[in-house]
Amino acid sequence: MPNKLIHGLAIGLAAAGVALGLWALGALDRFEAKTWDWRVIRLAKPGHFTDKIRLIFIDQQSLDWVNKEMALRWPWPRTVYVPILEFCRRQGAKAVIFDMLYTEPSSYGVDDDVAFGAAIAQTPGFVNTVFLGRETGSTSAWPTNLSASPIKIPDLPAWLTVADHAGVIMPRATFPIPEVATNAALLGNVEGQPDPDAIFRRLPLLAVFDQQVVPTLGLAAYLAAAPDETIALDPAAPDWLRLGARRIPLDRHGATILRFRGPSQTHRRFSAAAVIQSELKLQAGETPPITDPRIFSNCYVFVGCNAPGLLDLRPAPVGEVYTGVELHATLLDNLLAADPLRDMPWPVTAALTLLLGLLGGVATLYCRNARDTCFAFVGALPIPAVLGVVAYIQGFWLPFLVQETATAFALVGAVVVNYATEGRQKRFIRGAFKQYLSADVIEQIVQHPERLQLGGEQRTLSIFFSDLQGFTTISEGLNPQELTALLNEYLTAMTDIIQGEGGTVDKYEGDAIIAFWNAPLEQADHAARAVRAALRCQAALAEMRPAVQARIGKSLFMRIGLNTGPVVVGNMGSRNRFNYTILGDAANLAARLEGINKQFGTYTMISETTCAGLSKVFAAREISRVAVVGRKAPVRVFEPMSPEAFSARTADFAQFAKGLNAFYQGQFTAAAAAFEALREKDPPAAAYCRKCQELLAAPPAAWDGVWVMTEK
Repeated sequence: MPNKLIHGLAIGLAAAGVALGLWALGALDRFEAKTWDWRVIRLAKPGHFTDKIRLIFIDQQSLDWVNKEMALRWPWPRTVYVPILEFCRRQGAKAVIFDMLYTEPSSYGVDDDVAFGAAIAQTPGFVNTVFLGRETGSTSAWPTNLSASPIKIPDLPAWLTVADHAGVIMPRATFPIPEVATNAALLGNVEGQPDPDAIFRRLPLLAVFDQQVVPTLGLAAYLAAAPDETIALDPAAPDWLRLGARRIPLDRHGATILRFRGPSQTHRRFSAAAVIQSELKLQAGETPPITDPRIFSNCYVFVGCNAPGLLDLRPAPVGEVYTGVELHATLLDNLLAADPLRDMPWPVTAALTLLLGLLGGVATLYCRNARDTCFAFVGALPIPAVLGVVAYIQGFWLPFLVQETATAFALVGAVVVNYATEGRQKRFIRGAFKQYLSADVIEQIVQHPERLQLGGEQRTLSIFFSDLQGFTTISEGLNPQELTALLNEYLTAMTDIIQGEGGTVDKYEGDAIIAFWNAPLEQADHAARAVRAALRCQAALAEMRPAVQARIGKSLFMRIGLNTGPVVVGNMGSRNRFNYTILGDAANLAARLEGINKQFGTYTMISETTCAGLSKVFAAREISRVAVVGRKAPVRVFEPMSPEAFSARTADFAQFAKGLNAFYQGQFTAAAAAFEALREKDPPAAAYCRKCQELLAAPPAAWDGVWVMTEK
C-alpha cells in the first residue's frame, strides 16, 4: 500500500511537471485559447449587457440611401455626419465615439472639415480615434497644435518598468486632422494585438506615445463621460488599474480580458441612414423614423462601419464576424458593469495542476480492473473543465488545459505502470501458487490481490495430512517406472479433489499429502471444505482400488488426519527459493491424528476444533480423548462421515458411545462388554476391547479418561 501510494504520487508529480513545463513554454496556448472560446460561447449572457451602449452603423442601407437622396457616393462629405452628432446631442447622449480615422483632409474642401469640426465642438463627450503602433504611423511626436493628453498618472514611469508593461509604449502614431483632433474631448487608441491565432480576446487599456497617455477607445468613451475620474497605477500591484473606485485587472502586458456578452449585434444597433433621416425630419418638423425621443439618452453612442467593403472585422471568441467598434463597445460594457475577467494567478493554476496530477496518478493506481480504470478516466478528465467553467463564472480565466494535460498524463502513466506492475504481480501470483491452488482460486487472487498477504501471518486454518497405509512395503515391490506412475495417478486424483474444494496443497512427501484451507484466500467454511475433501479422497481411492489391485497385486488405503487451529502461514525459505507453507502446533497435531488412525483402525480422523466447524452436511462420532506424542493437553477426536452413513449405523454408534462413556469413567469391565458386541464389525470397538483388557490387567493409579499415545 505505501509503495503504491508513493508510485502514484511520483507519477502525478511527473505528469504535473511535464504539463507545467509545456504551459510555461507556451506549447498549450493555442489549444487553451480554444477552450476559452468554448467557455465564452457557452457562458456568455446576451441579456446581461449594459443597456447604455448604442451602435450606429454605416451599412449598405445607409450607403444606398445617401446615394439616392443626396447623390453622394462613398466616401461621404464629413458634413453628412453632422446630423448624427446633432441627433445624439438632441437625445442627450453621454458620449459619441466615432470609430473612423480622419487622417486626411476632406476631398470636398476645407469648409467640409471646418463644419465637421464645429459640430464636434458642440457635441459633449466626443471621442475620435488615433492609431498608435510600433512600426507604422505618420509621426513619432505629439502634434504641436494638439493639447497634451488630459490623463495624468503619477506612478506611470515606475509601473512601466514592471514585467512587460513597457510594451504599452508606442513609438509611432497617426492622428486625425486638426479640425477633428482639437475639438474632440478625447482621442482613443484603436490599435490592439490579437492572440497568435488572430482572435481578439483582450484589449490594452492605455498606451503611451511621446510621454502622453492615450486610452484605448473604450476607456476613452468612459472617461469622456466622466472627465473627473482618475486613473491610478501602482508598481507594487502592477496587475491592477484603478479607475476611480473601480479596480480593473491587467495581464502582464497591460491588457484586460474582454467579457463578451454574446455574438455580434448583441448591443442595440441603428442604421446611420435612420439616424440622419430622423434628425433631418425633426429639423423640418416632421415625424422621424426613430420615434423614441430618449433612445440615446444618457447612452454611449458608437459610430462605425459594417457595410461590405468597409468592414473593420476583428474576429472574437463569439464569432469571426465581429467588428472593431463592437470590440471597443464590449470593453466599455465591461467597465460600466464592473464585472471584469482576470487571469487566474499562476500559483493557483500550478497548485491545481499539481493536485489533479497527484490525484490522477494515485487514484488510477488503485484501480483493480478495467471498469475501475474507466470510471477513473470518466470521473477525472472532466474535473479541469468543470473547474474552468466555475472559475469563469467567478470572473477568472483558469487555464484548464494544463490541468487536463497533467490529469491525462497521470492517468495514462498510472495505467501503464499499473499494467506493468500488475502484470508482474499476476505472473508472480500464478507462478507462486500454480503448484498449490486450482486455476479458479488463482484467478480470484489475481483479480483481488488485496486479499492476499504473502508475508508470514498467523491465521486459523484447517490442515490436512494424508498417508498411504503400508506404502513402503508396496513400493519395494515396484520398479521405478511403476512406482512413479502409481504415485502420479494417486496424487493427481487426490490433488484435484483438494484443489476442487478450494484447498492449498502445501507439499508432497513421498506418498504423503499436506494441504490446508483458509489461506491464501479466507474461507468461512474451511473446516467443512477440508472434511468434504477428505471424504471425497477416500471415495476416489475406493474407486481406484480394484484397478490398482489388479495391476500391482496390492490394495491402497489412505489415512487422513484433520485439525483446525492457528498456524503461521506464508512464503518461507531463502531469498531466492521459498514455499508457501505453514508452521505451528496445529499442523503437528494434524500429522499426529493421521498416525492415530492406526491405533483405532480408522482412515479419517478429525480434531474437536475441526468438528466444531462442520455444518449439518456432515456427521461425526467421537472416537476418543487422546494425548498425542509431544503434546500434553488431550484432544477429543472424531471420525467424520456423511449423515447417510451415520444413519445406517445408528444402533452401532449408540452402543459405541455407551462403551466410550464407561471407558471415560474408568468402568473398564462395562466398557469392554459394550465394545465386545461391536468387535467384529467396528475396528475402533476392537481397539477399545484390547485397551480395556490392558487397563484391567494393570489398573491406572489415577484415571482421567485420556488414551495416551506412545508412538506417532
